[in-house]
Amino acid sequence: MTVALILYFLLAIALMGRLLLYGIRPTKTLAWLLAIFTIPVGGMLFYFILGRNKRKNKFYTLKKTKEISQYLDKVEDYYITVNENDNIPVVIKNHIKLAKLITKGSKFLPSTNNELIPLKNGPATFEAIFSAMEDAKKFIHIQYYIFEDGDLAEKFKSILIGKIKEGVTICFLYDGLGSRTLSNKYINSLKAAGIRVYSFLPMRFGRLLSSINYRNHRKIIIVDGVVGFTGGINVSDKYIKGDPIIGKWYDMHLQLKGTIVSSLQAVFAMDWSFASNTNDLLDTKFFFNNSAPGKSTAQLVASGPDSDFSSIQQLYFSVINSAKKYVYITNPYVIPGEAVLVALQVAAMSGIDVRLLLSANSDSFLVKWNVRSYFENLLESGVKIYLYPDGFLHSKVIISDDTLTSIGTANLDIRSFEQNYEVNVLIYDREITTELKLDFLKDCNKSRQMDYQQHLKRSKTDRLKEGLAKIFSPVL
Repeated sequence: MTVALILYFLLAIALMGRLLLYGIRPTKTLAWLLAIFTIPVGGMLFYFILGRNKRKNKFYTLKKTKEISQYLDKVEDYYITVNENDNIPVVIKNHIKLAKLITKGSKFLPSTNNELIPLKNGPATFEAIFSAMEDAKKFIHIQYYIFEDGDLAEKFKSILIGKIKEGVTICFLYDGLGSRTLSNKYINSLKAAGIRVYSFLPMRFGRLLSSINYRNHRKIIIVDGVVGFTGGINVSDKYIKGDPIIGKWYDMHLQLKGTIVSSLQAVFAMDWSFASNTNDLLDTKFFFNNSAPGKSTAQLVASGPDSDFSSIQQLYFSVINSAKKYVYITNPYVIPGEAVLVALQVAAMSGIDVRLLLSANSDSFLVKWNVRSYFENLLESGVKIYLYPDGFLHSKVIISDDTLTSIGTANLDIRSFEQNYEVNVLIYDREITTELKLDFLKDCNKSRQMDYQQHLKRSKTDRLKEGLAKIFSPVL
């Protein structure tokens, strides 16, 4: 027993040193130190699963060919000379600080002449995806956080196997935790047909503690390098049939054509390289083969636990902070953390019309009360909160000042900021933003606006639920 205590104490000292060297926030570091020294064994175990700072201690090094590295290295020259370039679109010049921020942090340039189509809800999204896949001539790349057995999955399989027979190359990537219910039978049927299938961080005992808290939350489809899709919609029948408990799921996806597809392909290629341990997709033949079909300017924002900066968090913070008239946010999981919370409060108190549209229902009891724990501070500062009554609102959209729209996979929470691999598309486009603004206001009219004084009268039981749930905000 004495030897065990000595070993435990020495390990605790070693972890304390690690926290002091690589910790991010003092409050978080102190919380982990208290857990390690006051909760025998359990505190240490939770630290190994949830507490390690992967941004300082890189989770993995993405493999890049010379060509892809050169593609990403263009960012530095752009960052230095962007103010001097007369060819920079006016919409970028009007948001030059934001464009520079994303370019520096996420390594993707603004892209012009794109055709971007918001896809509202499951039926429209899967109709567009299936149509694009059926037209594939060269390759289809697929990546999902949640891919579940069901009617949609069977439709995917039918199309993919048919395209394999036509000579189309198909790469299929799924998250090991998010798609844990995807059956081996389904996976084996894809492999047997000649589809290349890999799991991102599969749930294996040997690496469970080091990887379970770091998931790939991206949803990406790329067809022939010409058309791409990303957004909040996973492959699950609840997007078509609804959920038996909370009803229909509402969400937002995005179809992309133009040079922005090359940026999305870069994200997929690097994730594929890690999951498959191969370099075959890191080839320029998958890039820069896009026509210029549209008039929209957009910029890809990708980040993960191994990124140099939390680019998704910086995107949300900057859009909120730079708003002149309004910022409207639709998101199911608003657990913002201190920086974004303050940005929302400052914007509202400065006279900006700040609105949050959330679902009145939730797919998680713990998340529901964690989200509600922020309502009092937000309402007090003047943020308007609307609760959408029908089904479950899962969209991740932010729009501002009739000029900026972000659509993607990232929630407004600490997990998306620090622990998940995410991808958003920032759109510099007045027409798209105005369209989504009108949709947002219509949804607000259908929703219940919360009242600050009434909210203060909530029961002590509700306050207790909020307080207990908030403890888990860093890991939800």
